Amino acid sequence: MEVLNVAIIEDNKIIREGIELYFNSDPNFSCKIAVDSVEQFLKCIGNSPDLKVILLDINLPGMSGIEGIHHIKHQYPDVYIIMLTIYKDDKHVFDALKAGSDGYLLKNTPLKSIKNGVLQTLEAGAPISPVVAKKIIHYFNPQKSHKVDGFEKLSAREIEVLQALSEGLPFKNIANKLFITIDTVRFHAKNIYKKLHVNSKLGAVKMYLNK
Repeated sequence: MEVLNVAIIEDNKIIREGIELYFNSDPNFSCKIAVDSVEQFLKCIGNSPDLKVILLDINLPGMSGIEGIHHIKHQYPDVYIIMLTIYKDDKHVFDALKAGSDGYLLKNTPLKSIKNGVLQTLEAGAPISPVVAKKIIHYFNPQKSHKVDGFEKLSAREIEVLQALSEGLPFKNIANKLFITIDTVRFHAKNIYKKLHVNSKLGAVKMYLNK
């Protein structure tokens, strides 16, 4: 098996050094770059032309990990990027995937599973933590995903409105997005609150995000 070169961009020194040690202790892997920022990584990558995969945090000093995806992919399109982060909310997940990340793992992922994720990426897979995968399924198939805990009472349109509310969109923007009037959005919102037994948009959104 070819030795696989993995890089780590992580500002938490303990986590960074732990992952670095883990990969360097495996004869099938090497970790030549372990740095705390995208900027520092871009200075070092020239010395590591055989780099295959990057484990990239999101919250970093200077450029964020999501911003870093654009810069790295532009210069090194053949390198795979797996996000390794604490963030599991919709915005961070989908912003990273839209930016071009090849996987999304949470930091509580066991080291062995991270290693398997690296291998999976090289085999044209997309390693994704289960809780993140569930969010993606909910996003693309909301009606099926929410047929429990009262969500089965919502119509397809009400689910669309609830999704838009969870994204922080005001009623006017939701109306434009769904090609309906603001009054219609308000009507659907009231029905959502009633069916979910909540008294406000915040209550409905909280229920939706906790699914």
